[in-house]
Amino acid sequence: MRILLVASSFNSLTQRVLVELSDRGHTVPVEVTPDGDAVREAVARHAPDLVVAPLLKAVVPRDVWTAHRCLIVHPGPVGDRGPSSLDHAIHDGAEEWGVTVLQADDEMDAGDVWASGSFRVPEVGKSDLYRNELSDAAVAAVLLAVERVAAGAAPRPQTGEIRARPALRQEERRISWGEDTTETVLRTLRAADSQPGVPDRLLGAEWFLHGGHAEDGLRGRPGALLATRAGAVCRATVDGAVWIPELRARTGPGTPRACKLPATLALAGRLPELPELPAPADPAPGRRRTWSDIRYQEHGPVGVLSFAFPGGAMSTDQCRRLLDAYETARGRPTSVLVLGGQRDFFSNGIHLNVIEAAADPAAESWANINAMNDLVEAVLTTTDRLVVSAIGGNAAAGGVMLALAADEVWCRSGAVLNPHYRRMGLYGSEYWTRTLPGRVGEALAARLTEEARPVSAAASLDMGLVDRVVDCGPGEFAAEITRSALRLASHGGLQPRIAAKKAEHERRESVAPLAVHREQELSRMRAIFDDPAASYHARRRAFVRKEAPQSRSRTVQVRARADRPTVEQDPGLT
Repeated sequence: MRILLVASSFNSLTQRVLVELSDRGHTVPVEVTPDGDAVREAVARHAPDLVVAPLLKAVVPRDVWTAHRCLIVHPGPVGDRGPSSLDHAIHDGAEEWGVTVLQADDEMDAGDVWASGSFRVPEVGKSDLYRNELSDAAVAAVLLAVERVAAGAAPRPQTGEIRARPALRQEERRISWGEDTTETVLRTLRAADSQPGVPDRLLGAEWFLHGGHAEDGLRGRPGALLATRAGAVCRATVDGAVWIPELRARTGPGTPRACKLPATLALAGRLPELPELPAPADPAPGRRRTWSDIRYQEHGPVGVLSFAFPGGAMSTDQCRRLLDAYETARGRPTSVLVLGGQRDFFSNGIHLNVIEAAADPAAESWANINAMNDLVEAVLTTTDRLVVSAIGGNAAAGGVMLALAADEVWCRSGAVLNPHYRRMGLYGSEYWTRTLPGRVGEALAARLTEEARPVSAAASLDMGLVDRVVDCGPGEFAAEITRSALRLASHGGLQPRIAAKKAEHERRESVAPLAVHREQELSRMRAIFDDPAASYHARRRAFVRKEAPQSRSRTVQVRARADRPTVEQDPGLT
């Protein structure tokens, strides 16, 4: 079928639905539309057999849904209505939630039901839940709905209890530091972790707080700042404390939106002298609740170096700290080293927010890309053991290239990869000119980087971008990866394979040294960074400050070819 996706942004769920439908042979144009009129124009332009809206804030006009079957993905169970469904689920402490595929109707979220699904709600932030458990359930429901439409089935009316949930206002999200327990504070923070943030006043200024993690070893006056760790601040509650990784300054009308930044960077110049506390040496679950963005654990011959940076972005400092941890892990007596293995984002490359907030964004871009290259080079030059990249969630740009530096790449079935840099107007680095063609061939590497299309886990396996797809839930990924790594470490052919790896690395260095790839890539990147007129600077600014796109509607299309689907993308899509 020709299935038109209409969405308010080309977000993670829209990309996931796009790749899953295109993998199944459907032709899937995507229109990023700001309002109902643009939806009408998109439908007229594409003449689809079916319209699906994975994320749409605009109302589908009546003349559109009466003439074309339009399916809406609602992030709530059957009977749930309102724009803050997932926010309410986390804020209210729901243990189970759902997703519903509805037929568009006059009343929002009130149409007949084509498919639905449910999922458990773990103690994670809203954006993590959305990209993982909800995304898995939503894709399954969309695929089922499409099958039912193709079979000529009919939807069923909504029956049972109707729960109309109003938008969760910022006044309702505020934390009462003198009264709220740690669990209450965490639910409030998790329900707004990525957007819109929790409004608060701290050190004489107004902020939005983003993200929250429990700390049960520190105590202090409720609301007081107690310590820092890796850019986060620890703030006391009535019965414990929470770590807050990021803050965004509250700006007034007519003022550009501030960047979301590591908390200590956002508070620079205001922050009192606080102890910088390292993460505890033993991070075993159940022994202490605390937070760290980088952890290392050993399981006999397997070392697991996991990391979880907000939004998948890696600043210069984060890259350097992860490199230090990698070098320490490389000094341990293991034969297999797993890099990653966490649920949610693996990496999206350089930290555009930190770059945008820097006094000299060009200089910070240069420092950040070199720090990423240093990290990737360390992985590429590890010849005394096997390195496995474990991609538990989405990855993009330099984050994909970081993963490709390993000997094997294992990927959760729900992940979506974007192995390109084009949307940000960049040529790319992180040794991609060596690793990407080495895995998929020169021709496909050129198509992936030039066409800038998202790729599903299944398609990534088919083209050789990854070596294994792990079909499990996001909460089971870490344990499954560890078990698989232990099996790999116990294989009788491991040591000969490591010896062959070392010999191959030496051979390749004699023919085309890594330093040549780095120099060629970085010369292209430096020219972009140092050019004030380069599109990278405008695209970065629009991305981090959530500025509205210049064009009325933007198009992404998947068209079938003899070999595999490809994407045609509007150059202005970011």
